[in-house]
Amino acid sequence: MKISFLGATHEVTGSCTYIEVGDKKGLVDYGMEQGKDLYENEPLPVAPSALDFVLLTHAHIDHAGLLPLLYKQGFRGAVFATEATVSLCDIMLRDSANIQISEAEWQSRKAKRKGEHEVEPLYDLDDVAGLMSLMHPCPYRKMIQVNDAVTIRMTDVGHLLGSAAIEVWLTEAGETRKITFSGDVGNTNQPILCDPSPVEETDYLVIESTYGDRLHSEERPDYVGELALRIQQTLDRGGNLIIPAFSVGRTQEILYFIREIKERRLVHGHGEFPVYVDSPLSIEATSVFLQCDTSYLDEEMRRLIRSGVNPIVFPGLHLSVSQEESKAINEDKTPKVILSASGMCDAGRIRHHLKHNLWRPECMVLFVGYQSNGTLGRMLVDGVKRVKLFNEEIEVHAEISTLAGVSGHADKNGLIAWLKGFQRKPKLTFVNHGDPEAADSFTDCLNRELGYPAFAPYSGTQFELLTGEFVRITKPKAIQKHAGGKERHRSPAFTRLLEAVERLLRCAKACEGRANKELARYADQINAIADKMEK
Repeated sequence: MKISFLGATHEVTGSCTYIEVGDKKGLVDYGMEQGKDLYENEPLPVAPSALDFVLLTHAHIDHAGLLPLLYKQGFRGAVFATEATVSLCDIMLRDSANIQISEAEWQSRKAKRKGEHEVEPLYDLDDVAGLMSLMHPCPYRKMIQVNDAVTIRMTDVGHLLGSAAIEVWLTEAGETRKITFSGDVGNTNQPILCDPSPVEETDYLVIESTYGDRLHSEERPDYVGELALRIQQTLDRGGNLIIPAFSVGRTQEILYFIREIKERRLVHGHGEFPVYVDSPLSIEATSVFLQCDTSYLDEEMRRLIRSGVNPIVFPGLHLSVSQEESKAINEDKTPKVILSASGMCDAGRIRHHLKHNLWRPECMVLFVGYQSNGTLGRMLVDGVKRVKLFNEEIEVHAEISTLAGVSGHADKNGLIAWLKGFQRKPKLTFVNHGDPEAADSFTDCLNRELGYPAFAPYSGTQFELLTGEFVRITKPKAIQKHAGGKERHRSPAFTRLLEAVERLLRCAKACEGRANKELARYADQINAIADKMEK
């Protein structure tokens, strides 16, 4: 009965934890890495086809984004997630696949001009469809039998529509241990979503630490008033307010605020000022929010719906789906609000809007969520004066601002408050999903200040749950760099090659004791492959 930490270890993205119990094998999350990649992650220790199940905490790409690749590589087990998470994954993973296909086509055109091989997308829409066929929707607070060794229960953790902390009971050789995975713990008093629900008991806990070394404002910020002020300032000087926002969660919150701003007439002199949502994914996600079971929503949202008010639709709202509609936004000189993805400015239509508006001093770029190290969003927040977009140098003259406190993540105190929902302290708390400083700081806080035994693992660390002992504790492996200081980014095909070699090595070690004739034949076959690779 063992867990292995593979992804989001001293990093904010790329969540992945491997579980072994008896003859069953599974994952908790399988997310894509976004932003700057600090450390090497160890590959899955088994082939995807050998996995029996995946437990998915929520639909964000850094938790779910590699699941279609898992399907592409042979996984045919069951994926357990809440109903809302399943609905959001359907649109988010299709959007991700389209990005993979588009980037592969672009890279292939470049490769073809150099006489190199075409680039294969990480996964495509068929892989997403296959993955979605394996989904098992789960209600909150109900015990679900995954198999004869694994039972789970999902609890609303208030981070995203359908997000869950997952309680996992593992049984092997007649003994049971419980481990809980927090997923991403949500902020409190946020619009639309319920506050995080507590979990009463667990033997072991895996908790995130995105804001583990920071505090939000002690008083709940006046989101509506602060946003109205920034809209007023920008429109008064004839500029556009550009809001990079994640398509799922943050966009719907900002629409919720703007509806109230318009309803209370907090912006003066600009009538029903235009608001553009320029993201097909955002538009699809908004429909999920409006059509989901209202039990996923907080009481204020439910009250508005009961009274006949659409909480995130208002006069002056424009939805841009096609590329032509997107381009027309910047051709229109009317001062406006533009919400577009991605929230960290690393991809998507937001980069076109930044190209057209960053150089204009009358405009404002307003960040409303966490910006990871290495992302364009983080660089802008940190005060960079010039950026490169679509091979063009753009000077930054627009005002760069942030809406303090608008975060889907609990801060340090919020994490501690959720942790204190346990009636007794877990035997050991594993801290992951945070930048190195945040993960180590929060771990130190738990150990020294609160008396919770805690440990922040690096990729490859393994822990035996039955005995309560570490099997392996790894050290960080920094991403290797080429000459000139650039990070070495592995292609998916190269990663697959390394995984295949590691699997071959495991198989070779298992052959000890077989007939010499059989071993010699295997050696000859492997050497023949090596000879070809060395040419």
